[in-house]
Amino acid sequence: MTNSKFEKLYEIMKRLRKECPWDREQTHDSIKGATIEETYELVEAIDEKNYEEMKSELGDLLLHILFHSAIAEENGKFDINDVIDTITEKLIRRHPHVFGEVKVNGTDEVVKNWEEIKLSEGRESVLQGVPKNLPGLARAYRLQEKASKVGFDWDNKEDVWKKVLEEIEELRESEKTGDIKKTEEELGDLLFAITNYARFLGVNPENALRITNEKFIKRFNYVERKIKESGKPITDSDLKEMDRFWEESKNKE
Repeated sequence: MTNSKFEKLYEIMKRLRKECPWDREQTHDSIKGATIEETYELVEAIDEKNYEEMKSELGDLLLHILFHSAIAEENGKFDINDVIDTITEKLIRRHPHVFGEVKVNGTDEVVKNWEEIKLSEGRESVLQGVPKNLPGLARAYRLQEKASKVGFDWDNKEDVWKKVLEEIEELRESEKTGDIKKTEEELGDLLFAITNYARFLGVNPENALRITNEKFIKRFNYVERKIKESGKPITDSDLKEMDRFWEESKNKE
C-alpha cells in the first residue's frame, strides 16, 4: 500500500464532510451504530469465507475509522496521524519479545506479559477494557478469558461441567418459586457456566450460537418453502407437518 492511496482516501472523506450535506451532519454518536453494523457484516463475510465481500467490508470499516478521525480532527481532539501513532506505539510497547529483549516460551507467556503490560499502563483491573456493549455471550467469554490469564480459572473441564449441571438444577428450582427476577439471575448463571465450558472445549460460544442461528434459518426456510409449495400459508399448517419438513431439511444437509 502506498501512502498516496491512504492519503487520497482520507482527503475524499474530508471533502465529503465539507461538500455532502448528509456526511457533514454526522457525529460520532450518529454513526456509531453503523460502525457496529459494518463490523458484523465483516464477521459474516469471514464466516462465509467470502473474500470478495470481506474485501468490501474491510473497506467500509476503514471508511468508518477515517470518518470518526475526520470528525475528531474538526473538533480539535485528534486526527488520523494520532490514531496511527497510538496503535504503532501500543504494538511496540506490548510486544517486548519482538521489539525488545524479553524472552518468551510460547503463546501463554506472551498473553500473560500482555496483561501485565496493560496493568502497568494504568488499568486498575485485568477485566477493564472488555466493552459493555459486546453481546452477552461474547462479553462473558472475554471476561472469563481475561481472568484465566492471571490464573483465576477452573482446574479442569469436568469441574466446569459439574457447575453447568448445578446451575441447571438451580434454574429449575427458581422456576418453581415463580420469582422471575431470581429465575433471570439463575438463567444468567447457567449461560455463564456454559460459556465457561465452551471455553474449555476451545469453542467460542458466540460463534457457535451464530452458526446455530444460521442453521435454524436455513431449516425453517425449507419448512416455509415446502408448505408454500403445498398451496397454503404456513399459518394453516400444524406442528406435525412442520416437524416432518424440519426433519426432511436435516436429512438434506
